[in-house]
Amino acid sequence: MARPIGIYEKATPKHFSWLERLEFAKELGFDFVEMSVDESDDRLARLDWTKAERLEVVKAIYETGVRIPTICFSGHRRYPLGSNDPEIEAKSLELMKKCIELAQDLGVRTIQLAGYDVYYEEKSPETRERFIKNLRKSCDWAEEAQVILAIEIMDDPFMSSIEKYRAVEKEIDSPYLFVYPDTGNVSAWHNDIWSEFYLGHQSIAALHLKDTYPVTETSKGQFRDVPFGKGCVDWENMFAVIKKTNYNGPFLIEMWSENCETVEETRAAIQEAQAFLYPLMKKAEVI
Repeated sequence: MARPIGIYEKATPKHFSWLERLEFAKELGFDFVEMSVDESDDRLARLDWTKAERLEVVKAIYETGVRIPTICFSGHRRYPLGSNDPEIEAKSLELMKKCIELAQDLGVRTIQLAGYDVYYEEKSPETRERFIKNLRKSCDWAEEAQVILAIEIMDDPFMSSIEKYRAVEKEIDSPYLFVYPDTGNVSAWHNDIWSEFYLGHQSIAALHLKDTYPVTETSKGQFRDVPFGKGCVDWENMFAVIKKTNYNGPFLIEMWSENCETVEETRAAIQEAQAFLYPLMKKAEVI
């Protein structure tokens, strides 16, 4: 089986049905689509899909042959596991349990979690402690469901490196907890790429391909909507390190083009990303 390459849902037209979205991905040569359950009401509502609605998605997967193996669950940005508000904390766990159940029903193997203790609240040792406590509980639910949880390396100092993830991993000590790095986010914080992937490669569940502008003394960086090749990622070195550390998991092209004015414009944006990335990946022999 060739290495799977997927596309982020938010790179596809927002108005598409799931059948249309998976067909669109197939036309572009992708093996899978990563579903988004973000902090918006519309996407959080997916956690309450009926069995019939879930079955429609499963039918679309079988009809097209394009899988949905991962969910990017960033709903915890709005309802974080480390929240100081007991009601928000309870909501974060309720949503986590629902997301695991959705993953089971759709055949999703990995849920990517946002690596925030809190986002809109003030951070403290207590928010971190609460995050760890609730992440441990979430991992117990994931283990029961045989669904992997994978923490994203973020646009936030709380989880800005694979090294920081590894400290959390040791604290949680769950076989169902992994890391889901992002080439752009790892690079934006000036991490040593070789050290990050060499020490962390056994903990990586999947990998986002994305460019970013770096964090500097005068800039908070830019963590989305940076054209491939225009940011701080050293792509040749990145793919060489990925090859050398023997990462054989999937690649996911993370980009945002669902709000393009036409489907043709969206298709062209994705093809432009493919035209940039694929020659570099082939040169490094990672595809």
